[in-house]
Amino acid sequence: MIIPMNLGKDSYDIILERGCIRRAGELLNLQRKVLIVTDDGVPAAYAQSVAAQCREADIATLPQGESHKNFDSFQVILRRMLAFGMTRKDCVVAVGGGVMGDMAGFAAACYMRGVDFYNIPTTVLSQVDSSIGGKTAIDLDGIKNIVGAFYQPKRVLIDPEVLSTLPDRQIANGMAEAVKMALCFDEEGFQLFESGDWREQTDRIIENALRIKKRVVEEDEKEQGLRKTLNFGHTLGHGIESLHEENGLLHGECVALGMIPMCAPDVRQRLIPVLERLGLPTACDADPDRVMAAVAHDKKAGNGTITAVIVEKAGSCRMTEMTPEELKARYTALLRR
Repeated sequence: MIIPMNLGKDSYDIILERGCIRRAGELLNLQRKVLIVTDDGVPAAYAQSVAAQCREADIATLPQGESHKNFDSFQVILRRMLAFGMTRKDCVVAVGGGVMGDMAGFAAACYMRGVDFYNIPTTVLSQVDSSIGGKTAIDLDGIKNIVGAFYQPKRVLIDPEVLSTLPDRQIANGMAEAVKMALCFDEEGFQLFESGDWREQTDRIIENALRIKKRVVEEDEKEQGLRKTLNFGHTLGHGIESLHEENGLLHGECVALGMIPMCAPDVRQRLIPVLERLGLPTACDADPDRVMAAVAHDKKAGNGTITAVIVEKAGSCRMTEMTPEELKARYTALLRR
């Protein structure tokens, strides 16, 4: 299946197809120098499979985890590109989750002022969300994605077969983002999580999420309006995630928590059972003051208020301005153990 992302000169195709990683050489232009960026948590066979289809490849394997999404790792990628003798005619391929996609894409945007970038996401989280849309970034001083650029890939390959190697927790971690998009834009899609076995609907859930994000990005590529709604759950979620070294929570788990206080009561009554079925947390013991300190540093803050996304009816959402005090009150009342 080909899902086109229509962005004028920056348009590209999203290929959603089981087994497509084994066809990377047919689907991507790899007849040049290719730096493959992956991490040590991704099965090495995936990067090796892509490398075998390149004319000339170098595999950069970085440590896994959000804590390594920083300037040190960013410099490692750039130095590997330089040592490999890459030119503007060469390309970078990310094979991994959102951290690898964000860093590899940002390096591709910066090296020689921009080289081609392809994304092959291997987690649910990156397949349903971060691999498309062109947001690339690294973290700085505990603040997520504060240094980065909008830089669209040339093509994205999404192979649901690679998800078979993921543990259940990582599957649920990614499904939180699919729930987010369904709650904001697709009530019928949200119902897939409420009835039956959602695991049997994985391919459809991925496709639904991709089509939602495609529509939003095409209308608002640089996040000036509509695209901000995709931050649903992220305002408080990023604040909770800033304490991940203490609480051990993953990104999607933090987003799941962040959605709960931002829903109308009747929506919340539907959301919490869905999160529980997925194995996602519904309560948190992170200190409210420390969470809000991180939220205040977030890029959504300004003029004393913070832009928050509210879901009052499944399938629709709206943005509103809230004070830090209002957000803290919601967190304390609805999430605090």
